[in-house]
Amino acid sequence: MRKEWFHDSSAGAAGAEGISRRGFIKAAGAGLVLGFTVTGGGRMARAAAPKPSEQPNAFLRIAPDNTITVQVNRLEFGQGVQTALPMLIAEELDADWSQIRGALAPAGEAYKDPSFGIQITGGSGSVAHSWVQYREIGAKARAMLVAAAAEEWKVPASQVKAVKGMLTGPNGRKATYGQMADAAMRQPVPEHVVLKNVEKFRFIGKPMPRLDARAKSNGSQQFGMDFKPAGAKVAVVARPPVFGAKVKQFDAAQAKKIKGVVAVLPVETDRGGSGVAVIADGYWPAKQGRDALSIDWDTSAVEKVSSEQQMAEFRALAAKPGTVAKQADTSKLAAAPKKISAVYEFPYLAHAPMEPLNCVVDLKKDGCTIWAGSQFQTMDQAAAAKAAGLKPEQVTLNTMTAGGGFGRRATPTSDYIVEAVNVAKAYGKAGHAGPVKVIWSREDDIKGGYYRPSHVHRAELGLDAQGNIVGWDHTIVGQSIITGSPFEPMMVKNGVDATMVEGMGEPYKVPLNLSVHNAKANVPVLWWRSVGSTHTAFVMETLIDEAAVAAGVDPVAYRKKLIPAEHQRHHLALDLAVGKSGYGTVKLPAGQAYGVALHESFNTVVAYVVTASVENGTPKLHKVTAAVHCNQPVNPLTIEAQVQGAILMAVGTTLPGAAITLKDGKVEQNQLSDYTVARMPDMPQVEVHIVPSTEPPTGVGEPGLPPLAPAFANALFRLTGKRLRKLPFDLAAAAAPQAA
Repeated sequence: MRKEWFHDSSAGAAGAEGISRRGFIKAAGAGLVLGFTVTGGGRMARAAAPKPSEQPNAFLRIAPDNTITVQVNRLEFGQGVQTALPMLIAEELDADWSQIRGALAPAGEAYKDPSFGIQITGGSGSVAHSWVQYREIGAKARAMLVAAAAEEWKVPASQVKAVKGMLTGPNGRKATYGQMADAAMRQPVPEHVVLKNVEKFRFIGKPMPRLDARAKSNGSQQFGMDFKPAGAKVAVVARPPVFGAKVKQFDAAQAKKIKGVVAVLPVETDRGGSGVAVIADGYWPAKQGRDALSIDWDTSAVEKVSSEQQMAEFRALAAKPGTVAKQADTSKLAAAPKKISAVYEFPYLAHAPMEPLNCVVDLKKDGCTIWAGSQFQTMDQAAAAKAAGLKPEQVTLNTMTAGGGFGRRATPTSDYIVEAVNVAKAYGKAGHAGPVKVIWSREDDIKGGYYRPSHVHRAELGLDAQGNIVGWDHTIVGQSIITGSPFEPMMVKNGVDATMVEGMGEPYKVPLNLSVHNAKANVPVLWWRSVGSTHTAFVMETLIDEAAVAAGVDPVAYRKKLIPAEHQRHHLALDLAVGKSGYGTVKLPAGQAYGVALHESFNTVVAYVVTASVENGTPKLHKVTAAVHCNQPVNPLTIEAQVQGAILMAVGTTLPGAAITLKDGKVEQNQLSDYTVARMPDMPQVEVHIVPSTEPPTGVGEPGLPPLAPAFANALFRLTGKRLRKLPFDLAAAAAPQAA
């Protein structure tokens, strides 16, 4: 960690928050600016750690007016990180919360995730990975303020107190943090600090209103889609109808007749394809110009996927053993008196965030400035530099607040960033200058690729006379998300993509043989909120429920019997959800039933007890009682909001039309009218309960999604006697299980 006092009179490019790194430093005027340099990469670091003298970036600024601005090294896209991380600094700083502000940091060496070794928002790791880092920054700043006051007042530091943004000493001495900040800047940064014990927390663990709540409520919050620098043009791109296809020829005559159209240019697109960019004074003329284009596409060199055929091929593969992921003694399976056989199917899913993709690029000969809601600042900066023929340090990437993402803004290929740079390059080569903003329409977003992969699971379980699972043989077929990405060396072992099998087996003590087939397809795939657990949790929790029924044992009791005592967090979460829901004690109205599911992802355990019914043949979810074990809660309000959002998103996966399908290589869906997402009427009543803990926090953004669909399906079984083997739900096509 290091401190620097910056004097910078030059103007910097401001991001959506109105503050870039240079602007952040310049705004200090006077005061305390602290920087933090990562001294060691984590398990995913790809390069040596930066030297302490390299790339010092300020995380904390205390201004003379007492406002305290915290630079957040993540993307804020609804998960509340712009409040949670400042809470960690404010806690150890003993700040006045009313004086805390949050700003999104640009791409920079100092802002790399301490565990991943890159600047990233993903894996539900923002708070978990910054838990010590941000608290230490606050504690060291507090120590420097105390040391400065002690030196000025000529008293021992032990006689100076720092509380709620005020420093007090003997004989009535007082100073605000802002008054002492300049002097504190001259103090050495302490190497070691003692962090607070949990009983002294003032903010951590308390429900804190979000710092961005007012701006998002009154419409003043600026998202990436809102941002357009002076003089910028807007571009839309006609992308190939089949992934990786190319433009054979195009006629732009009609497009150029549209008022406001400035240029119509061929550009390189993702996956080796090509397209046509229409650049105009605004979005509407650019879109009209694109609609007027006449394009002849060459699709001869690319595979044309059709969903029906793909699923048939996946089912055939699932019948055969694949690459071994887990091995166990399943010799008792063949002779087991009871057997369960099941095949599950899962479709491609689009991320469909509220705000479609967008990116502003200002490309010049000696540098490039980008504004984007990036989840992958380090990788996006490097990819943009390569596309522009620049060095990464010549690319300034300003992080914009984004309206959702769910993984789509964390693409290893940096597809939408690179495409925007390609558009800016073509624009410059055509003799134009100035920033260009590339906007994706909703239709572009739905058809634009990088989906949650489709999967088929085949399972065979054997139970003995007492209902114990004595053998479980399981095969998963699907595309690998990680293979071919920079993460392959860390996350693909012996041919098995860790994300494809995560959530399979544990915490249950069952003899599981697990194998996988890594299928190839010309469909771009990517992580989607909760990644592999989107399908593995559904399979595990419906099969465990089915085994409980076959054994004649209550599903909750059956789970507890199969979960070893060392998985205490699972027991605590399940017990809390069951106890708060009334399961087993409260009789439901006629036509309703309980459903239970439990799953761990990103080191957080979530248990759901739901109530559901079937109304006119349509499944209806009434209530969800949630228990979350995420260790030490930082902001209970954020946890509740994230679980609520995850529940609604999970409900969406069960609704008719929640599938991306392809025919002859083309995505068949276009809009939210034919790609279903959950809406407010689909939202059940939700109660969120947090298991108390003082252990370091774990992830929250994603773990709330996986257990919902299986809990819902388990409730529907109790109402209909049918086991649902597909998402989205189709009760008409479901059949009663045939347990041997």
